[in-house]
Amino acid sequence: MDLAKDFFDEWAGFYDANYEDQEIGDVEFYVDLAAETDGPVLEVGCGTGRIYLELLRAGVDADGIDISAEMLEVLEQKADEAGLTPAVRQADMTGFATSRKYELIIVPFRTFLHNVTVAEQKAALRQFREALAPDGRLVLNFFVPSFDLISQSYDEPQTRSVTYQGEEYVVTNISRLVDEVAQTVETERTIAHDGDVVRRATFQLALLSKSEFELLLETTGWSDWTGYGGFDRQPLKDGAKEMVWVVKK
Repeated sequence: MDLAKDFFDEWAGFYDANYEDQEIGDVEFYVDLAAETDGPVLEVGCGTGRIYLELLRAGVDADGIDISAEMLEVLEQKADEAGLTPAVRQADMTGFATSRKYELIIVPFRTFLHNVTVAEQKAALRQFREALAPDGRLVLNFFVPSFDLISQSYDEPQTRSVTYQGEEYVVTNISRLVDEVAQTVETERTIAHDGDVVRRATFQLALLSKSEFELLLETTGWSDWTGYGGFDRQPLKDGAKEMVWVVKK
């Protein structure tokens, strides 16, 4: 997870600028889920607070953890400006201490895929289960691996312009399948201003299929789960772009 930490520390200042005009479709889903939960909620990978601060605005008793201190610093500054009181701390999802048992743990925006090894994936799932109350739920999402997308766009630069502190920057992503056996993807992200690169960082993600994730759940002590093909809870079948998992302890 050190690669992910380094990436998000480097990327923290530009994170909100990059996603402010992109509708991902998950905020309302997770806020509604948390608001109807009778008990404390934990967001894993709360980052700069894109979802977490909305939980607080909705009156949810929510804690948050993130591997990046720089991302949390941005979150806390935004919370202060909004008059909100966050309860967040730096921690790795594969092993974190908690004095609470949560009724709901959410892991939004494909954060789980930063666990690129089976050992990391199993450690995270065991940790989530340990942190849940007896009748608690784990809810997370990640993309369906699209081999058409991989063959068409990987190794090709994907660029977009973002505005940060009144200045225009160009963000370029280049993704590569770096290990076909382990099904690991690496993305290099650069941020340029007036033609000069001002930030460069790399992160890796695991490609997980439905059957692989179900096997991970089974081998880490879970027995009750449902996979959906999106945030509208449509069936998870061929053609879906996002897997949304609701897992009960």
